[in-house]
Amino acid sequence: MKVVIMGAGRGGMALLRVLHRMDSVNIVGVVDIDGKAPGLMLARELAIPVADTIDRFFKEGVDVVLEVTGDSQMYRKLQAVKPEETVIIPGSVASVMMQLIEERTRLVNVLHGKRREIDTVLNSTHDALIAVDKNGMISLYNRAAERILGIKKEDAFGKKAEEVIPNSRLHIVLKSGEPELNQEQFLGEARRIVTNRVPILERNGEVIGAVAVFRDVTEVATLTREITTLKDMQSLLSAIIQSSNDAISVVDTQGNGLMINPAYTRLTGLSEADVIGKPADVDISEGESMHMQVLRTSQAVRGVPLKVGPKKRDVVVNVAPVVVDGVLKGSVGVIHDVSEIKKLNEELERVKRLVRKLEASYTFDDIVGKSEGMLHAIEQGRKAARTPATVLLRGESGTGKELFAHAIHNESTRKYNQFVRVNCAAIPEALLESELFGYEEGAFTGAKRGGKKGLFEEASGGTIFLDEIGELSMSTQAKLLRVLQEKEIVRIGGTKAIVVDVRVIAATHVNLERAMQAGTFREDLYYRINVLPIVIPPLRYRVQDMVELVEHLIHKYNQEYGRNVRNIEPETLQRLMEYSWPGNVRELENVISRSLINMKFQETSIQPYHLPDLAGTEEGRPDVQYGSALSSASPQDTRTLNERLEEVEADIIREALKRNKGNKTATAKQLGVSIRNLYYKIEKYKL
Repeated sequence: MKVVIMGAGRGGMALLRVLHRMDSVNIVGVVDIDGKAPGLMLARELAIPVADTIDRFFKEGVDVVLEVTGDSQMYRKLQAVKPEETVIIPGSVASVMMQLIEERTRLVNVLHGKRREIDTVLNSTHDALIAVDKNGMISLYNRAAERILGIKKEDAFGKKAEEVIPNSRLHIVLKSGEPELNQEQFLGEARRIVTNRVPILERNGEVIGAVAVFRDVTEVATLTREITTLKDMQSLLSAIIQSSNDAISVVDTQGNGLMINPAYTRLTGLSEADVIGKPADVDISEGESMHMQVLRTSQAVRGVPLKVGPKKRDVVVNVAPVVVDGVLKGSVGVIHDVSEIKKLNEELERVKRLVRKLEASYTFDDIVGKSEGMLHAIEQGRKAARTPATVLLRGESGTGKELFAHAIHNESTRKYNQFVRVNCAAIPEALLESELFGYEEGAFTGAKRGGKKGLFEEASGGTIFLDEIGELSMSTQAKLLRVLQEKEIVRIGGTKAIVVDVRVIAATHVNLERAMQAGTFREDLYYRINVLPIVIPPLRYRVQDMVELVEHLIHKYNQEYGRNVRNIEPETLQRLMEYSWPGNVRELENVISRSLINMKFQETSIQPYHLPDLAGTEEGRPDVQYGSALSSASPQDTRTLNERLEEVEADIIREALKRNKGNKTATAKQLGVSIRNLYYKIEKYKL
């Protein structure tokens, strides 16, 4: 039997010491990722091959792998990659095996230490027994030995075994100190025996003799396998089955129950009386008996889901045929309880849904502002929350579009389901489509095994917030239009349409009407998403909200920074109200945050000198000339507001490019826009 020990720690080393002395066990290798593991060092001393992976041994052929790594996942990994003929014995079973073997050795030592007390028993036993002392002289020779060998005790006792007994190897065992177990041997031409030869050891390990126990199997050749494994293997098999944490059931060739273990009773709630002698399907609540299928086909089955027992426990079964000398004798099934795993998966999914719900963490009560424009936007948002229609949030960067998306979701009927946020400008275009719509296994190089759900599937039943929707490529816009029209998606690499029930909230600071004219935004998609447009006014158009906003931000950053700022000086507030705020509320947050950082701990009121420079360009603010460009325009200027704002925007980008010496990445980062958006504006304004 070819054996590989997986794991060379103390347990693996101890197991190696024991198994190496067994003649019937051929240890072909020891595996451990730690090259200095004690078991590897012992294996090298014993001239046993070592490796850091088991692959080479699987290729050479292995009967049994004893997994003693201590890694709870290693058993499953080995089961997944092992050859069909290889048996993986987990660490718990290997530990029991080692304990049984060591216990046997200890009992043998005790047995031979008291041989004088059991002479009568030895002479009455059916098994022949011969023992030699440390000099190789026969010191024990029972009647069964006389009968089998045909040599009288008086002709053998006190003489060297190799001189009296044909083909004796007791003198070899005496010299090597190594046992020879389950050895088949012929006496003459007609008689065959099976013999075990073991050394007799003192407590200190000194070899003081050897003993051979053998039986005439000439007339019972068909029982050779059972005889050679009568003690060790029966004990081992019983221990494995009874101590296994996996439920095991065995049936005969007719499909009637033969044996179950305690784990089976714990799992199914069925006792031996309920199963033994009964049909194989007596324990099945839902599904077909895999025992019967295996008996019909003689082929193993693995990973079949069933429900068993009166409580209908969810299980996965592996069933294999039991074949002895080429004859089918029955089948054995190992049953894994997955009901707890299923319960945990459901709990995990519930928590995921809760977390996704919590991700939409703002409501309309969190929106600060009493200005007319803001109150109108909030009113529109509340109306939108009461309908399933697509919402388009429009406004400059930093005005709070995402805040409105959160609030609309949390006031809708979908508030207990997922809220998925997607920044269309932040995800590279090459990945955006697979993130939104998912992909099938093998759709492209690097695709995950089993494929992946897209964000639309993840958001099904809830809300998906598509921020910066104006940055989508035309091909992605076409697929998004299909989702909005047909309420279904097709994964990349797939052909099957998947129905999704998702509410879309889109947001953009881009002028979509001009984007349509420029051919960068689909007109049909525009009308699909512009069902409920909500315009969020910029901060410069609602300066009457400044006091409330500043008080809110002071309270927020007091908690974050551990400060005790109570108010803001009127002069400081006036400066804030006179500023144009191109970055809107996001910029105001930055200014208040930096002001608190600039304050000393004992100061409680924000003074003008605490503010960062609002008029300069060091902070990435537009120069005063941009803000004054509109106010100084001629009264006869008939351009629209958007046209005049675009002129200012072009000047800001031109100045930023000049400041960053034409570096577009640095310019985009400074202006707080995506690099793709910056390229679009450079082309738009012919910069």
